[in-house]
Amino acid sequence: MAHVPQIKIPATYIRGGTSKGVFFRLQDLPEAAQVPGAARDALLMRVIGSPDPYGKQIDGMGAATSSTSKTVILAKSGKPDHDVDYLFGQVSIDQPFVDWSGNCGNLSAAVGPFAISAGLVDPSRVPQNGVASVRIWQANIGKTIIGHVPITNGAVQETGDFELDGVTFPAAEVQLEFMDPAAEEDGAGGAMFPTGNLVDDLEVPGVGTLKATMINAGIPTIFLNAEAIGYKGTELQDAINGDAKALAMFETIRAHGAVRMGLIKHIDEAATRQHTPKVAFVAKPADYVASSGKPVAAGDVDLLVRALSMGKLHHAMMGTAAVAIGTAAAITGTLVNLAAGGGERNAVRFGHPSGTLRVGAQASQVDGEWTVTKAIMSRSARVLMEGWVRVPGDAF
Repeated sequence: MAHVPQIKIPATYIRGGTSKGVFFRLQDLPEAAQVPGAARDALLMRVIGSPDPYGKQIDGMGAATSSTSKTVILAKSGKPDHDVDYLFGQVSIDQPFVDWSGNCGNLSAAVGPFAISAGLVDPSRVPQNGVASVRIWQANIGKTIIGHVPITNGAVQETGDFELDGVTFPAAEVQLEFMDPAAEEDGAGGAMFPTGNLVDDLEVPGVGTLKATMINAGIPTIFLNAEAIGYKGTELQDAINGDAKALAMFETIRAHGAVRMGLIKHIDEAATRQHTPKVAFVAKPADYVASSGKPVAAGDVDLLVRALSMGKLHHAMMGTAAVAIGTAAAITGTLVNLAAGGGERNAVRFGHPSGTLRVGAQASQVDGEWTVTKAIMSRSARVLMEGWVRVPGDAF
């Protein structure tokens, strides 16, 4: 019996922030996968090793977590005043689909460096030494991100002394500016607060009525008070990810919140939309020990935040959720703002399971509507491996 041979596709495996993903240039994909559709999704699932009923992604590049089951496709931008178009695909671990509904803020840090190295940025925009500002069009959500990439001797600098909690080794700092980060797609109608309220009563059958701030900024996110659902905000992954009842509760909250936010019409649709919205819970500062064993003192942070991604508590913080945190913190009266002590602020440092992170946001109210011009945070990125990824020729 003849078997179809494997094919080779140019690819680069990159860590961006606290995530890892397989990066492709659009032009390097097989022709059938150069356009959105079933062939592209099937190819990316086979690259990552999904769907995997064992939940391990052994036969692919994924590492069986929401932070590592990721793919990125980049191309020279067709948008005016932009350098590169960035499309992010969150691959489900155990189900046969790729979620294209949102961005990955962590991998956003790797887009500029990869785009420069892959020849997708006009060389005239890259200094011999200094910082290259890469104008990124985030195609999933139709937003602009500016990535400030350090350049040494004409090449992307990846090594440095910038430390990011959740990442073991230091690297070069990449500052990201998420311009006008309030979401405008997915039925949200362009409103930062799709319900029109800074805080809502969210009725969740079997759970109760919860105070919730539901915001579209960076990524659609539902914020809850930790104490309202029986938590302190100091929890690490094992406290929640080993609790099937807790995970089911969070998924129920997420589904009902998605309906209230106008992201889906019925809670049943949430099962095939795992990437958005996110659910997070907040609390006032408290002492705790991060997953690395490092102590975090209450005085080190403005508030505590824990967030779930793809049905599990995240080991650190999703970059897009950090944008939502910074934005909500800048708006007086949200649950995030109140957990941070209330009042006006343009930056917060929050505690997450791996340590702390600072994020800034510039918010203003015009004619009763809140707007945010940009959110700013620093990440790092490093190429882990480059060459070709292989998949069976009949995999897509």
